[in-house]
Amino acid sequence: MKAKDQIRLDRVFNESKTGRVFFDDGTATITDLTDVRLLRCGVDTVRQLYKGLIRPEVMALFEKPGVMVDFAGQRWHSGRVGRDSGYQYKLQNADLGIVLLIKNFNAKLESIGPHLKIEVSPHTIDSLSPERLQARLDFYASEVLTHIEINQCAVHLALDLQGWIPPTDLVARMHCRARTHRDISGINEVNWATKSSVYGRGETSMFGSAGGVQLCIYNKTEQAKATDKLDFWESVWKRRDSLDAADPDNYNPEQPVWRIELRYHHSIIQQFASGSIDLKTGKTLETQSFAGFAPHLDGLWRYGLGQFKLLTRPGRFEAIWTLIRDDVHVDLPVDSLLEDTEYKRYYKTSRGFSGKNVELFLGNFVSLLARERVGAKKAFSTLKQWDCWPVIRDHYASKELSEYDIYQHIKNLLEERQVRWGRAV
Repeated sequence: MKAKDQIRLDRVFNESKTGRVFFDDGTATITDLTDVRLLRCGVDTVRQLYKGLIRPEVMALFEKPGVMVDFAGQRWHSGRVGRDSGYQYKLQNADLGIVLLIKNFNAKLESIGPHLKIEVSPHTIDSLSPERLQARLDFYASEVLTHIEINQCAVHLALDLQGWIPPTDLVARMHCRARTHRDISGINEVNWATKSSVYGRGETSMFGSAGGVQLCIYNKTEQAKATDKLDFWESVWKRRDSLDAADPDNYNPEQPVWRIELRYHHSIIQQFASGSIDLKTGKTLETQSFAGFAPHLDGLWRYGLGQFKLLTRPGRFEAIWTLIRDDVHVDLPVDSLLEDTEYKRYYKTSRGFSGKNVELFLGNFVSLLARERVGAKKAFSTLKQWDCWPVIRDHYASKELSEYDIYQHIKNLLEERQVRWGRAV
């Protein structure tokens, strides 16, 4: 059943597209969001990926990891990174707000491959227009690689607001494609199987997976204090709380700020670039860069709030969800193309030959693992490290199956083979 919005009213109960009073005609409940202050919606994280061949002089920077080095006219800290990042080395300059992740674990050094990911901090994103930021990223990429090619971006969109606190039953009322929900208290990390969780004394809720579209709702004030970034964020909120035109100075330092954040993996951005249509030209977006995709971030914001639905009851949106979906725009110095674009995700393996290949591969993959007596968790972890994992994930996503569903499928296949074949496998 498709969810519907509550009726929006003004303070004298006349219907209004911009009203802050919401009326549920099914339960005769009135919700007044007049005191909700929308401080700022912006880009919190940019990750730009590149393909190319690593310059030999760059690899020389890592002969002694953990030391300061000169690169591209700046001083950087060089080091190794864990395998989970997908890369082997990094150059970091916190003052610039830039981290360069170099040498993909799954590609040969001497070959052209996806050898560079540049991560950008919030203060750098906040200080530069998308065009200027892209030029800076492209410059660093050209200093790392030859035969360079932009290879898509990942973005996190974050809305900061006051006057609203997540309900205690948030997980129960948040509807999304994730089939499994779990509440966790007092943990510091969410593993891959946790499609929905609450941790850190209830101050953070997460939905979805990091390899797709993920929704995070958390106390930004507490998080900023813990990372010693509160001064920076208070300066942003005081300067950029422009979503309430009638009350531009609406940040209250005595109240906590809550953040609603949508995190888009680069493979999902690619699906939008391949599937979304420019209504004027009829062509797909086919953009690979952050600057190219920046005019479409309003579209991604609204799409995400349609994927994750906070309901007050079955079939009816919570008032806050309607407010932040319809009234929020991503704060960037670019013209939004929301009204000129039809946003759709394109799944390359949704049908046909390649989809069959995915399922044939998975069956053979499981048979080999069963022979080696490999467990489901290790099997799934190994699969996710493979270069073709995005193709496999997208194939099953087109069938409305989540990563957790893929894990359960692998687990069931392993159990079946071990029970039927025993030690003969």
